[in-house]
Amino acid sequence: MVMMKTARAVKFLFTGPLILVLLVVINLMTSPGHWWVQWPALGIGIAWVISLLQVLRAMLLVGGVAALIAYLRRN
Repeated sequence: MVMMKTARAVKFLFTGPLILVLLVVINLMTSPGHWWVQWPALGIGIAWVISLLQVLRAMLLVGGVAALIAYLRRN
């Protein structure tokens, strides 16, 4: 369960900015005088930071467990 959540967070780290670029292009094509894309960008940015923190937490956990195993095998 936790692994799937982390995998989705990693996926969003790549797809979130692509979605934002697509929205900017749509905004420029449909209403260049009105900058409505800032509101979806705020939500995507917040979700992106949360996903980044989830991935970093998982990396620290896996790295810590690997370091502990390496330490225990050495002694």
